[in-house]
Amino acid sequence: MSAGPVLRVEGLTIGFAGAAQPALRGVSLSARSGETRAIVGESGSGKTLTGKALLGILPRGATVLGGTALLSDRETPVDLLALSEPELRRLRGDRVAMVFQEPMSALSPLHTVGAQVVEAVRLHSDLDARAAKARCLETFAEVGFPDAERAWRAYPFELSGGLRQRAMIAMAMVCRPSLLIADEPTTALDVTTQAVVLDLIRRLQEETGMAVLLITHDLGVVANVADTVTVLRAGEVVESGPVSAVLGAPGHGYTRRLIAASAIAAGRRAAGAGVDPILALRDVGKTYGGRDGRAVVAAADISLTLERGRTLALVGESGSGKTTVARLALGAEAPDPGGEIRFRGADGAELDVPALRGAALKQFRRRAQMVFQDPFAALSPRMTIRDILTEPLRVHGVGDPSAQRERAAELLRKVGLSPDMLGRYPHAFSGGQRQRISIARALALQPELLVCDEPTSALDVSVQAQVLELLGALQQEFGLSYLFISHDLAVVAALADQVAVMRRGRVVEAGPSARLLADPIHPYTRALLAASPEPDLARKLDLKLVAQGAGEPESWPEPFGYGPEAVPALREMAPRHFVRCAA
Repeated sequence: MSAGPVLRVEGLTIGFAGAAQPALRGVSLSARSGETRAIVGESGSGKTLTGKALLGILPRGATVLGGTALLSDRETPVDLLALSEPELRRLRGDRVAMVFQEPMSALSPLHTVGAQVVEAVRLHSDLDARAAKARCLETFAEVGFPDAERAWRAYPFELSGGLRQRAMIAMAMVCRPSLLIADEPTTALDVTTQAVVLDLIRRLQEETGMAVLLITHDLGVVANVADTVTVLRAGEVVESGPVSAVLGAPGHGYTRRLIAASAIAAGRRAAGAGVDPILALRDVGKTYGGRDGRAVVAAADISLTLERGRTLALVGESGSGKTTVARLALGAEAPDPGGEIRFRGADGAELDVPALRGAALKQFRRRAQMVFQDPFAALSPRMTIRDILTEPLRVHGVGDPSAQRERAAELLRKVGLSPDMLGRYPHAFSGGQRQRISIARALALQPELLVCDEPTSALDVSVQAQVLELLGALQQEFGLSYLFISHDLAVVAALADQVAVMRRGRVVEAGPSARLLADPIHPYTRALLAASPEPDLARKLDLKLVAQGAGEPESWPEPFGYGPEAVPALREMAPRHFVRCAA
């Protein structure tokens, strides 16, 4: 293997048909064996375009106008930008692999996860079917699937977002490539899994000499795993060098702004005593029947209270039951018998949510709306923004067409967008703008409760900070109550009054956010905090603490550990601070 860089990109320039100037201009970077080169920047800066160009999978209308990209993992270097399609096909997934940001779009819904991952092994190796499956199961275990055999049999729609992303990472790593292009590989993962996956990539680098091109907006990830970093802005490199120099002493004003925007955890709020609950869950559970006949307990023994005008955050890893609880609270799922979910509106009327049907359920949904994780999937590509924002009004018979159009314009102004955009379609907007439109749609019916399911997880740090600021301002203006789902503790610290930490379908710790995040008691909560990356070179991820808390409940130390037959209750350890542990 060459002693020089595994990858050397020089003068990469990419243009779109009809555009006045190239979208990517003269980008140069390199990555050596065992090195992680991070590419950071805001949405639209050209990060993903750079990665896709190396594999010849540019979007329609995009063309490489100049530059070279030499892959030197073997004696004779090859220019990736000069290869034919058949040559690239033999190289993709073998010598160079890519992890995409949105696994639901990248995975086929018609094939099992095992069938899709083993395809790369069968195409690029001489292993027989039995050995190929064994290689896949080993990789599934490495990337953190709790049950590798079950993952092999599962279809993508049967997995949570985080588990789907693990499948994508397994697909990329199964052939042990020389170069891994990772496009936001941990965006959809909870922080403990993110720490494990980042550590896995690092260990594989040490074992195989793999180079990693890490495309990310998370400067905390960059500080913890990258060796060098390239900062892109509007298609141009504005700063590049060792991580210690770029993050420790940034020379460009844009880099300094990115670092400042990532420090969003400074605004922790203290929760008051609270006497006006808008939503209360008592002993709520949800069990699903699996395809193999085994029952799957998605949530159990959930007791939570959201106070009016406040924010209750549900935190936990993928598959912990956060979204299930949100769907139960909105009446989108029926809970198991025995629990109760109560909603008390501003008019004082109390509703039994699971018992609502027909017109009563429709009326309730005017008062409780949801903001989804992926705004592009949540907004119809065939509808204009005007139609998207007025649809809830039409469904509920609110106002005449003229009043509905005026309401749509008002909603856009409320979320910081111009009413001139009403005639456009969702594809014409950035990720942050689409999420603002999703928030505007949720506000159309003037709800009292908003359920926000990972509303900022797919956004870069500067846009994330803007959306959080918007949510805070809207809460103050309209007295909204938020049930906020997140795996990002920095986001939770900035917005939440109360926090409930979930693990394997149960709440393990709950309390005021300032107290719980400053002095966590449960080992799993401590693991979440230890695994949360920060753009601080002096604070590295504590993988030992992560491993102690992120294991199964049976492995937790006394008095926190428990088995399936003897689950301890939540106990009040401090005023309004509850922890699941034995007496």
